[in-house]
Amino acid sequence: MDFDITSIENSGYLRFHFTENIFITINDTLITMWLIGAFLIMMAFVVRIKVKKFKEVPETKFQNIMEAIVEIFDNYVVSILTRKYRYLGSWFFGVFIFFLLSNLIGLTGLRNPTADLAVTFSMGFTTVVLMQYIGIRYNGKEHFKDWFRPIFIFAPLNIISDLTKSISLGMRLFVNILSGLILMSLIYFLLPWWASIAIPGALALFFEVFIGVLQAFIFITVSMFFLMMKAPQEN
Repeated sequence: MDFDITSIENSGYLRFHFTENIFITINDTLITMWLIGAFLIMMAFVVRIKVKKFKEVPETKFQNIMEAIVEIFDNYVVSILTRKYRYLGSWFFGVFIFFLLSNLIGLTGLRNPTADLAVTFSMGFTTVVLMQYIGIRYNGKEHFKDWFRPIFIFAPLNIISDLTKSISLGMRLFVNILSGLILMSLIYFLLPWWASIAIPGALALFFEVFIGVLQAFIFITVSMFFLMMKAPQEN
C-alpha cells in the first residue's frame, strides 16, 4: 500500500493507494464524522450504564433529564406520525443528535460534515429508503401501485418524485450550513484584526448554534412528513 503525502500538502486530504486506480481517500469531513461517531458511541455506553441504575421513581437529575428528552421526542414523533410509529422515535432522535453535533462542531474550528453534500445527500437518501420500507411493510403491493396513479404513464414521474426527496432534504441542509461557513469566512477576511473577535464570535453563535439546531430540527420534521405520506394513519 502506497501513501501519497503530496495529497496532504496540496488538497488537505490523505490518500492510500492499493493500486494505481484503487485507493481510499480520507478528508477532513470523514475525520470529523469519525470523531462525532466516537463521541456518540462513548456517550451511548455511559448512558447505557446509567440506565441500568434508573429507578421507577426518578431519584437523580440525570434520570429526570433523560426521561424528559425521551418523552419530549416521542411525543413529537407521535404528534406527526401517530402512536403506531412511535418506534421510529429512536431513529429520528439519533439523526437529530448526529446533525446537531455536525452543525455545532464548527465552533471548535473543525469542518462541519453537513457542509459536505455527500453527507447530507446520503442522510436524505436514508429517508427515502425508510419511506419505501414503511410503505412496503404496511401497504404491501399497494405501495407499488401508488407509483402508477392516477394512470400508469405517471409511474416514471412518481418514482423520480420519491427519489428527489433525498436531494431536497440534502440540499436544504447543505446550502444553509455552507452559506453560513462562506459568510463567516468573508466576515473574517473583511474585518480588521482588532474587530475579528467579538463581531464574528457573536455571528458564529447565531450561525452555528441557532441555525445548526434549527436545521437539524427541520430535517427530521420534513423527513417525518415524507414518511407520513407513505404510512397508513390510525383512524
